[in-house]
Amino acid sequence: MIDSRTRQDLIAKFGRGPNDSGSPEVQIALLTARINDLAPHFAKHPHDFCSNRGLMKLIGQRKSLLKYLQRTAFDRYTKVLKDLDLRK
Repeated sequence: MIDSRTRQDLIAKFGRGPNDSGSPEVQIALLTARINDLAPHFAKHPHDFCSNRGLMKLIGQRKSLLKYLQRTAFDRYTKVLKDLDLRK
């Protein structure tokens, strides 16, 4: 789980204002941080299939938010991809 300091830093970096935690950019950044935080767990426990389901749900949420952002604001979509280094 990401700590509150990291969460506040992500909100400050990707949000439109200091209390903006609902914009798609912030939600994508928070989901990406949670996904990246789970990677060491799966390296250590490769047969943890129950947690793997949760990871797949997080990836699906992020994917749908990225599709929404691509459809509505393509310039913000490309900026988020570049800042989070999601696609090459």
